[in-house]
Formats: sequence, structure tokens, C-alpha cells
Amino acid sequence: MRSGRVLGALMPLALLAAGCGIRATDVVEAGEPALVQVVPAGQLGTVLYFVSSSTAARPMPVVRDAGPWDEGAGSGSGGEQSPARAVRALDMLFAGPSRSERDAGLRSELPDGRVKVSVELSAQGVQVRMDAPVNMLSEPARQQLICTAAQARTADRSEAVTVTGTDGVIGPAHCAV
Repeated sequence: MRSGRVLGALMPLALLAAGCGIRATDVVEAGEPALVQVVPAGQLGTVLYFVSSSTAARPMPVVRDAGPWDEGAGSGSGGEQSPARAVRALDMLFAGPSRSERDAGLRSELPDGRVKVSVELSAQGVQVRMDAPVNMLSEPARQQLICTAAQARTADRSEAVTVTGTDGVIGPAHCAV
């Protein structure tokens, strides 16, 4: 009877040591992690793009409470947003990540300071005008701008975005995130 208990107690250890016939393998590259579109249910929100230090300077979406909108700043036809909403989203982007977003490891590659932005929406896409230089912006900073402006126009970020600054033009370009 005692040998049966000993054998019963050793059986799980033997199975663990044997690995149940599963061989070790190398890491299998399977592409990028899945992305999920997150929009607050039942409230107005806007999506901004900040850079995460854990993703090799790749912009990550952040949903912010947009607060109340003017009646004229709501959705247009086909789910498109107005220029006022795009300007507000870009103003929030230039203000940088909130304290909780910074605590989560997010930062901005955009220059510090107040940047005046205007937006025009047309059949050619989103036209952003800034009173700051744009040609020396890093690629993550450019993607922050382009993705936030495109997201402010339509939820699928497929819009072409042209950014005009004091030193030249970026684009038309598309969000690569």
C-alpha cells in the first residue's frame, strides 16, 4: 500500500521531467501584435497617437474624452469629422501625454510649446497648417501628426494627410500604424 502511494506521488514528477513528449522550439515569428480599435461607448472621444518606449518609437493610439463639442463640430456625412474636431485633436496632441499616459510609458516626439494649427478637409484629404518647422521632425513625430489628423477625419485612418510648416511640406502621407 505504501509503495502505491510513493508511486502515485512520483508519477506527476516523472511526467513533468519527461515533458509529456513536447519538444522545445525556437521563437516563431508571426508578425505584428493584433491592434484593436478602442472607442468609448456612449461618449465622445478622440484618438491621439503618442510614442511608447516599449515599441521601438512606434506611435500608439490613446483614447481621450473629447468633452462637449459645439453643434457645428460634430460628425459630418459618412462619419467624417469637422475641421474644428481635427484642430482640437491636434491641440491635445501638441499638449502632450497626460500624467497617467506618461506613467504608462507614453511620450511625444513633437516639439514642446504651443503650436498654432489649422485644418482644412477636402476631397484630397486632410490639410494641416502649422506655425512651426516640420522638415526636421522624426518619423515617429510625423506619424503622430499624420495618424492623429487622419483619425480625426475618419475612423479608419485611410485619409491622405499633408502637413505644411514654416520650412516646407510633409506628404501627402498615410498613417502607417
